[in-house]
Amino acid sequence: MVEINNELLQMGKQAKRAARSLRKTTTKEKNEALLLIAEALDAETDAILEANARDIANARERGLAEAMIERLTLTEQRIEGMQNGLRQIAGLPDPITKTDTEWVNEQGLRIARRRVPLGVIGIIYESRPNVTVDASGLSLKAGNAVILRGGKEALKSNKAIIQAIQKGLERSAVPTDSIQLITDPSRELASQLMRFNQCVDCLIPRGGAGLIQAVLNQATVPVIETGVGNCHLYVHEAADVDMAARILINGKTQRQSVCNALESLVIDNAVADKVLPVLAEKLLDLNVEIRGDERTQELVQKAVLATEEDYAAEFLDDIISVKVVDGYEEAVAHIDQYSTGHSDAIITNDYRAAQDFLNDIDSAAVYVNASTRFTDGEMFGFGGEIGISTQKLHARGPMGLDALTSYKYVIEGSGQIRE
Repeated sequence: MVEINNELLQMGKQAKRAARSLRKTTTKEKNEALLLIAEALDAETDAILEANARDIANARERGLAEAMIERLTLTEQRIEGMQNGLRQIAGLPDPITKTDTEWVNEQGLRIARRRVPLGVIGIIYESRPNVTVDASGLSLKAGNAVILRGGKEALKSNKAIIQAIQKGLERSAVPTDSIQLITDPSRELASQLMRFNQCVDCLIPRGGAGLIQAVLNQATVPVIETGVGNCHLYVHEAADVDMAARILINGKTQRQSVCNALESLVIDNAVADKVLPVLAEKLLDLNVEIRGDERTQELVQKAVLATEEDYAAEFLDDIISVKVVDGYEEAVAHIDQYSTGHSDAIITNDYRAAQDFLNDIDSAAVYVNASTRFTDGEMFGFGGEIGISTQKLHARGPMGLDALTSYKYVIEGSGQIRE
């Protein structure tokens, strides 16, 4: 058995007790707790922003990349968005009240499959303090206790947010130990959380490729893998050029530091002469560096030659890779080779090509004529998300309430025995 730090062991025991209590907590009580947390966040906005400003100052002193600092930054608008997310979660149906299916077998047993909480969820994440609220709210509504371990770059922000959350819970019927934050940023404690099987039922990492791979390689607790996003936009030969430009610019430049931002542009050679210079000019006007193949360099003077690493990269920056292809099949092959299975899109007015793309691309979210920036729990109507899963077991895509539940079979009889 892995030796667990005493503080973490105590947190685990408290979380287990809270999870048992949450199994009996009513939907009304959970919703009231979520609304009280939203009120507390509003009341504590100034304290949260002050703590966040200290985190940002420390991050700049340490030379963190601007993409990381952007993820770290909180504003009044973003805190208001967290509150609205909690209110939206409170308004959603409670997944724990669901019976998926029910039937009577030949022996007269009534068998039902009911949704149940996962139990205690551990979440390891980087930079984005809003994850503290999203993860807490969704876990609570689905009846789970949660142990959070954020990055050291956001420690002050996360502490201030958790203090507000705890103030909300103190006024509710939900145990305050339902939501706990590990304040020791050491890697050793994070490693122990990954192997804390006696108290943690599920582990969800949110962050860059390095964090996710570290969790996958070290964890003995079951892991739900969330998304590194090398997201592609394929401009088909039957694309509307104006639509392609709008979606490309939105996907690439609206917010570069998120996993659903576009990183790769694929375009049919049949229209590249006419379309690619137009798209490239718009990207270059917004200071986006273009890394492309030789055909791209022929058409875009400022493009630099792309490497294999560029085509596989999640840049999270003002950089995009470009590949010119000889038709649909080559486009699909390119995306299949380099996509991380997060979100990929096609721009086309050809119905057959659109339907083929939806079937051929094996990603968690596949789009026709829309921006990949919509791969988001709030945009999908989930009231936020716990993460975007790029795996296929248990949960896939934006993970809302249902993804934080499992199920059990409930069997009612009248004295039957098996012959």
